[in-house]
Amino acid sequence: MIHLENICSLSDFQRNTKTILERLKETGLPQVLTINGKAEVVVQNAASYQKILDTLDRLEAIEGIKRGLESMKQGKGKPADEVWQRLAKKFDIPADV
Repeated sequence: MIHLENICSLSDFQRNTKTILERLKETGLPQVLTINGKAEVVVQNAASYQKILDTLDRLEAIEGIKRGLESMKQGKGKPADEVWQRLAKKFDIPADV
């Protein structure tokens, strides 16, 4: 969620870069920069951005698991034993490994 105090003009950002960057680091909240009164750019510190990327990765993994489970419910999957046996045969892996 964008807070009103985290919106400023690009000119303001340029004049107060150090102060705004310190606030970004302290709060972890993004700063919206406006140009001619329109929101144009979002600035965020690297740690907060990385958290977002990590969350997106987890969400993608969860969605993949959900798709796999749904596929299994629809009978589209194969039993794991069958897949492992086929892989072992294809790659000449001993059965006792």
